[in-house]
Amino acid sequence: MGMASSNKSIHSALAANLLIALTKFIAGFFSNSAAMIAEGVHSVVDTANQVLLLFGLRQSRKKPDATHPFGYGKELYFYSFIVSILIFGLGGGVSMFQGIYHIIHPDVLGIPKWNYIVLGISVIFEGSSLVIAAKEFDKLRGDNTWWQAITKSKDPSTFLVLFEDSAAVIGLFIVAICMYLGHTYHINYMDGLASLLVGILLICVSLILARESRSLLMGEGIGSTTKKRITEIVEQDQDVLKLMHILSTYQSPSEIVLMLIIAFKKNLDTAGINEAISRVRNIVKDEYNLVHFVIIQPEIYMEKVDPDVQTYI
Repeated sequence: MGMASSNKSIHSALAANLLIALTKFIAGFFSNSAAMIAEGVHSVVDTANQVLLLFGLRQSRKKPDATHPFGYGKELYFYSFIVSILIFGLGGGVSMFQGIYHIIHPDVLGIPKWNYIVLGISVIFEGSSLVIAAKEFDKLRGDNTWWQAITKSKDPSTFLVLFEDSAAVIGLFIVAICMYLGHTYHINYMDGLASLLVGILLICVSLILARESRSLLMGEGIGSTTKKRITEIVEQDQDVLKLMHILSTYQSPSEIVLMLIIAFKKNLDTAGINEAISRVRNIVKDEYNLVHFVIIQPEIYMEKVDPDVQTYI
């Protein structure tokens, strides 16, 4: 996903959450509802998350310098990981605590009219934000299923908003159903149960997001299909004997650092090897726009006496 489309879905989510957070707190205060307070916390956390994501996107665009020769792309992965921790701790943790407390010590609910009005408005805003995020993500998913596209995506800002908005809409329906049952059948602990369920939902979402952000932060490399294709195009070169190893890492969603360990033909002198290295580097960069850095190390390829056993030195 391009940065512009990422920004579009993040800005829409930020606007929705800012508008909703305050109204949820006011409605929760007047109706004495723990679930609405939990939803208010949820919206505040989501708002903070969007601010962090926008900051991470901005930081990741900084140019390479002496201390960061490969650039600042991983800043986005760092802030995405922080977002998943915030959802877990502040969103999930606070909601679960509130829920358990109000199940053990249920309050007599006030008139829930304002809660229903706020929930209805929230569903409109959150739903609109979710539709925008889903459309932006759908443009890039291609032939992949939604889950494949999420696990393969190297830009967490694209699916973070999608997950947050999905959790928000599901959470609103959980609160509305529990509130209706609690008020209709005079079950006071239903309010606490709604808050607990929202907390569990947020913790599940945060664990999925943390898993994806962590793998990128730790240095996730290119896929096996891409490796196979790079091997094909490199070994087609007239001076390449064998591509022995491919090492790679995503420095940012749009930047890959690639290291190729290549055995060149023995008859090449230093000038010939340098020329071949330059040629191979250009071939790979022409094929893959995301590959910004190609480091090539020449290696000796030797065969043992037994022709079926090969070794590298």
